[in-house]
Amino acid sequence: MARRRSSSPSRSTGNGSTGNATTPGTPRNRTPQPVRIRRRTFGDFVKAFFAFVALLVLVVGVPGALAMSVGWPFPSGAPKLEWLQQEITTGTFLRILTVLVWLAWAQFAACVLVEIKAAVSGIGVPGRVPGAGPSQLLARQLVAALLLVGATAASLTPGLSQLGHSIEGNQRGTVAAAQQTPGGGGLFAQQQEQAASTAAALAEQASTAAAHADAGGGSGAARSGPTKYYRIQPPEGRHHDSLWEVAERHLGDGRRYKEIFELNKDRVQPDGSKLSEASLIRPGWIMEMPGDARGGDLVEMPDSPSGGAQQQVHDYGQTGDQAKGGGDEVQGGGDEVQGGGENAQVSLPGQRPEQRPASDQRHEQGQQHATPAAEESSFGLPQALLGAPLLAAGLLGALGRRRRQALWQSAFGAVGGRRGMEPPTPTGDAADVQDALLVGADPEGVRLLDRSLRGLAAQLATESRPLPVVYAAWLTGGDLHLQLAQPSGKPPTPWQQGQDQTFWMLARADAERYEDEDTAAPYPGLVCLGTMDDSRLLLNLEAVPGLVSLSGREADRAAVFASVAAELATNGWSDRMTITLVGFGEDLTPLAPNRLRHLDGIEDLIETMGAETRQRRGALGAAGHDSVLTGRTGPAQHTRWAPHLVLLAAEPSADDAMKLAELAADASRLGIGYLVGTESGDLPGAAWEMEITGEGKLLAPLLGLELDAQLLPAAQQRAVVELFVQADPDRTPDGPVTTPPFLVDISEQGRPAVYARLVGPYEIIGLDTPDGERSVLLHEALALLLLHREGVHPRVLSSALWPRGVTDDVREALLDRLRAWLGTDPDGTPRLAADRAGRLTLAKSVVSDLDVLRSLYHEATQGKGVDSRAVRGRLLTDALVLVRGPLLADRPEGRYRWLTHEIVDAQLPLLVADIGLALSEFHLVKDRAEKAIEALTAALRTAPGDERLWHELLRATHGTGDAARLRALAADLISRSGARGLPPRTEALLDELLPSWRDGVAAAG
Repeated sequence: MARRRSSSPSRSTGNGSTGNATTPGTPRNRTPQPVRIRRRTFGDFVKAFFAFVALLVLVVGVPGALAMSVGWPFPSGAPKLEWLQQEITTGTFLRILTVLVWLAWAQFAACVLVEIKAAVSGIGVPGRVPGAGPSQLLARQLVAALLLVGATAASLTPGLSQLGHSIEGNQRGTVAAAQQTPGGGGLFAQQQEQAASTAAALAEQASTAAAHADAGGGSGAARSGPTKYYRIQPPEGRHHDSLWEVAERHLGDGRRYKEIFELNKDRVQPDGSKLSEASLIRPGWIMEMPGDARGGDLVEMPDSPSGGAQQQVHDYGQTGDQAKGGGDEVQGGGDEVQGGGENAQVSLPGQRPEQRPASDQRHEQGQQHATPAAEESSFGLPQALLGAPLLAAGLLGALGRRRRQALWQSAFGAVGGRRGMEPPTPTGDAADVQDALLVGADPEGVRLLDRSLRGLAAQLATESRPLPVVYAAWLTGGDLHLQLAQPSGKPPTPWQQGQDQTFWMLARADAERYEDEDTAAPYPGLVCLGTMDDSRLLLNLEAVPGLVSLSGREADRAAVFASVAAELATNGWSDRMTITLVGFGEDLTPLAPNRLRHLDGIEDLIETMGAETRQRRGALGAAGHDSVLTGRTGPAQHTRWAPHLVLLAAEPSADDAMKLAELAADASRLGIGYLVGTESGDLPGAAWEMEITGEGKLLAPLLGLELDAQLLPAAQQRAVVELFVQADPDRTPDGPVTTPPFLVDISEQGRPAVYARLVGPYEIIGLDTPDGERSVLLHEALALLLLHREGVHPRVLSSALWPRGVTDDVREALLDRLRAWLGTDPDGTPRLAADRAGRLTLAKSVVSDLDVLRSLYHEATQGKGVDSRAVRGRLLTDALVLVRGPLLADRPEGRYRWLTHEIVDAQLPLLVADIGLALSEFHLVKDRAEKAIEALTAALRTAPGDERLWHELLRATHGTGDAARLRALAADLISRSGARGLPPRTEALLDELLPSWRDGVAAAG
């Protein structure tokens, strides 16, 4: 998928208006990605009516009936001792039952009050009324049904749609957002006061205006009758007017908000500002409406304005299409109007944060922007992984660690056969997925996210402040926005307060100044769900106050669950965690066997989580902590309070759902999160509800969100797992695996046409040095191709050379120059070609010293050197001579960053160590200890940390009979070990060869 370019909205100026002027080369403002909200139906109003009647009967009717029939439950006088001595009659028994009924009513009334308070305040899952159980569930359902049509849906839940919005627009009293976020208080009192008079005047005008607008005015929608106008109303309670609500009331479909936006975009409003974002509207602004708009609060433009409101409408009408130069020139006019079709959507409320260049957007300053057509070309690579930079970075990092582990285990733990220096070369879907990981990964973004969160935790611990509960985070233009569950005071520097006290923001420039902190990961439960415009949402699953439900088709849900599980298992901003998979994902275990576990059914899950919930409650109480967040900043931060995240793909039954809801009611305090799949979307006890559509949209209407979902489809999931299975260090290899991927002719007749020296300083023999600044890029491209003789995908090559993105024409121009530079063989064959899959490959006449090094060692140990001792010694000696230092020792700073994804930095030292050990053995057989020491010392210059080389050097030095030399070597080895001390096997060898070595250590100490 194409990397989206960062957008940099103009900062607000003046009295809060948002400027829209841009300069050449500056990204323009971008409207946030929209959200589709389910329209209220007639059934909703019916449900609300019956819920109101039921609540009225239960809360008012029951106590009234009891009071009239059996009286109040309170005694008429002070209790006397004779009461206890009276005989229990039928009347006494009925009075006791009456008291119980009164108590049950009081408990239900308390449940209703708790649920109403939670719904209105937007705290998510309310507190539990002791012993309520089914009563509270009934109260919750009735209150939810009633409030669904009585307030905006977003006002009943934490305002995730406000995540990442900048503070500028909310600090000015005249700016109105479409919905208020938690902690906003009286944010809009000033707007309401300023707009009250004009709103009243407009309401009066609505009943008397009859003038018609100019027939040619307006644009964008079909017109029937006079032009109509609407004035944005001041807020009422928690509800604020939005274009979506206006379109829903007067056009019958909230998705037609874009028609209103296009009709009024960039037109001067009565307060002097302009509409530049569909989500930024203010009370008192006037909106020209499409011709089919209906409703009593609409007005027509008066012919003779006589009042203040009429004059404003009249003046605003004169700024329409005629003032712009004609209807045909209006942006979005005619057939270009969006919003009335099937795919129309509504943008999120609130002002977007300033967009800055980010690594995950692949934009590099000074580089040409990629064209949309160029970015759409993915060369057949899996689109889902190309558009998931955090997931790709986690998978790529975990895969590299797995391959290194297999490599080291092969070198240090094998007895007998060796697996070889090279991991198996992936093919088919696995090769495409590996390329997609290389192209899509954003390790720099992961590093900044991890450092920022740990830095925040360290600063708060220094100030003796608790970690705030974080519901979610946005990564926008490289900036990090956190939404807090509740206000937590002033954020520590360099963090800044966002649009209100529940938002903290850290700019990318400040995040880059953070150093690595030795503190526990504070929010390991963050997981990416998808993107909205240029912003990436991460939901903190362990902080959600209850269950999170995911509805949709089974295959679509499975892709979301697989993505969430894979990212949680491999992300770089977590330390330890447990991820329990139920109903899916048994094949995902190879991604992280220490994190992932699989349970067979819901019954096992409920039993397991019930026990863990009790254990965590007890542990928190014993430790004196309110929640796992306070525990993570204490002395035991690295050993306790790791999160446990449950992903349940199979829909639970009603009884099981209730049990899960009971477990999840206190889960956020305990560091436990639940994501549960459901077919119907109706899950009892769900705090947050999401839906995945067949088009890849993740909808959460109550949270005000519509995201381009992050998915891991089944085919790509299998390919990812295949990569990890192939790299499993405990996996028995199939067939010969020790042969290098590319062998060269090491005879005199095999002299190459182009020879590159990579082991040590980078040198090229056989080619002229390119002129200009392109020389660095050409050298780097050639090095990448030489290290991947199996072929390199063009997208992988361009991603390696330009980590922040490049256009197709720039990439193709570089490849043309690379082909021309490498030239052709004598028979006319180009030295740079493409295979059937489109991957770039080098001709056999282009060789590196690493290719020769591998070929010499292979020939010495498995070829001609096996049967000829003299040949083996010569080949090993020639190989060791080629080693001039580490790989690409003099590479320019800031270049060759793709090497972090490679394992060649681990392969080369092991290969050199194997050559040194083999040559040492060759000499020791003939008692040539000095020659052996010389070979081992040469190998140690490239592989100084290889324990095997030091062991052989100790034995070879002992073989010389020089005790002083052996003691000096032991002292050198001890000094290199530092505070960690010597490995146990090295200590045992020194005890055998130099028993007095411990005395020297004690004397030095």
